[in-house]
Amino acid sequence: MEQDIKIIIIDREGVKHEVEAPTDMAMNLMEVVRSYELAPEGTIGVCGGMAMCASCQCYVLSNTELPEMQDDEEAMLSEAFYVKDNSRLGCQIQMTPEMDGLTVELAPES
Repeated sequence: MEQDIKIIIIDREGVKHEVEAPTDMAMNLMEVVRSYELAPEGTIGVCGGMAMCASCQCYVLSNTELPEMQDDEEAMLSEAFYVKDNSRLGCQIQMTPEMDGLTVELAPES
């Protein structure tokens, strides 16, 4: 299907998963991680994708151009654990054709 993109997600155990993500379903990265069950249930997307818990924090490892960080995401990351310069919230990264080749690593569970 031409709407699918390939992204790489490194889970919290360090295992690399190359997955296909649909771009026609308005999914975000956190939902893709959940749909492939790459994190134990209840440990990612706890707030349901509202940028209120940082359980979907990830480190962006590729040079993929991401949408600008919004205030609520920035505020949540300022209070989260294990934050790095390349931290983003997975719930704030929409799966679009531009995200093809995105590589992320899930942050440790806090």
